[in-house]
Amino acid sequence: MKLAPDTAMTKSTPLSVRWADGELILLDQTRLPGEILEERQDSIEQVWEAIKQLKVRGAPAIGVAAAYGLLVGMKPWRDLPLSDFMAKLAASAAYLNSSRPTAVNLGWALQRMLDAAARQRGQVGSAVQLYDLLVLEAVRIHDEDKAICRAIGEHGLALMHAGMGVLTHCNAGALATSELGTATAPMYLAHERGIGLRIYADETRPLLQGARLTTWELQRAGLDVTLICDNMAAYVMSQGLIDICIVGCDRVAANGDAANKIGTLGVAILARHFNIPFYVACPSSTVDLDTPDGSGIVIEERQADEVLSCGGHRTGPEGAKVRNPAFDVTPQALIAGFITDMGILRPPYADTLARHFSVPRADR
Repeated sequence: MKLAPDTAMTKSTPLSVRWADGELILLDQTRLPGEILEERQDSIEQVWEAIKQLKVRGAPAIGVAAAYGLLVGMKPWRDLPLSDFMAKLAASAAYLNSSRPTAVNLGWALQRMLDAAARQRGQVGSAVQLYDLLVLEAVRIHDEDKAICRAIGEHGLALMHAGMGVLTHCNAGALATSELGTATAPMYLAHERGIGLRIYADETRPLLQGARLTTWELQRAGLDVTLICDNMAAYVMSQGLIDICIVGCDRVAANGDAANKIGTLGVAILARHFNIPFYVACPSSTVDLDTPDGSGIVIEERQADEVLSCGGHRTGPEGAKVRNPAFDVTPQALIAGFITDMGILRPPYADTLARHFSVPRADR
C-alpha cells in the first residue's frame, strides 16, 4: 500500500525510514527527485526488495530499516511458542541479511536484534512480550543513529571554515541515515551556524545518487551546492575550488581501508595528487574490526542494465559486456582522518580504530 507523503515534509528532507503506529514506512528513493513517495512495508519480502532495489539505501538507513523490517517479518508469528519464535527470528534475519553484502550495518543491526532476543528470552513468558521488547530495541537503534549523525557533525565542524570548497561523492546525507547524514552532517551544522560553504557533489554514475539525492536534499535545505559530473572532479580540483573532500562509508576494515560507493577511490587518488585532505565520515556501526583489511570486504556486483541505461534510456549496445561493482575500497594511506561520533581519528588506524571501537558492536 502506497501512502501520500507527510504534509510536514515541505522544505526539509523527507525521512528515509519511519516507524509509525507499529508500521514501517520507507521513502522510495528510486523516485527522487521527481516524486516524493512513501511506501508502507507489509511483508519481510517487501523489505528485502526495498533494500535490494535501493528504495532504502545508505549504510545507516539500511541498518535501521533492517531492524524494523525484522519486526515486520515477525509480527504474524507472535503466537508461536518462544522456541519456535526464536528459530523463525533467526531465519528471518538471515533472509534479510542476504539482500546486500557490502554495508556492515545490515548484518550489525540484525545481529543486535538477535542478541537482544537471546538476552530477553528468559525474562518473558510469551513471544508477544519478546516482540514488544524487540520493538524497543529497534527504536533504540534508530535513536542512536540520530545521535551518532549529530555527533559526527559536531566533530566535523572543526574542519569547516567559511567559504571553503567541499567535495562529496554519492549520498551520505540525511537520506542515507536517520537525519543529517554522515558526510553531510558537518555541512548541515555549518549552515545552521552561519558558516557558508561551497559544496560540490559528484553525480555518481550509474545510479546518480549524488545528483538525484545529495544535490536535491542540500538544495532543499538551502545550502550552496553545485552538481558536477564524476569526470569533472579533477578539473574542479585543479582550479583550486576544493579545500577538503568528505565522503561516507559502508564498511571500515580494522586497518582503516574503507569501502564506499564506486568512484570514491578515484576521488581519493585525485585528492592526494592535488594535496587536498580526504576524510571519511564513519559512524560506529560501520567499523568492522573482524575484517583485517579491505581485501576482505565483499564488493556487491549489480545488474548490467544499470550501466547500459541512464534515466530510463539505453546508452549502451545490446549484448555489451558490463562490470557493475557498486563499491570500491580506498586504502587507508589515502585517508587523512575518520570523522566519527567519537571524534576525528588519525593514523595509525589499526591502533586508533581498535582503541575506540574494540567494544562489541551490540554494546556500543
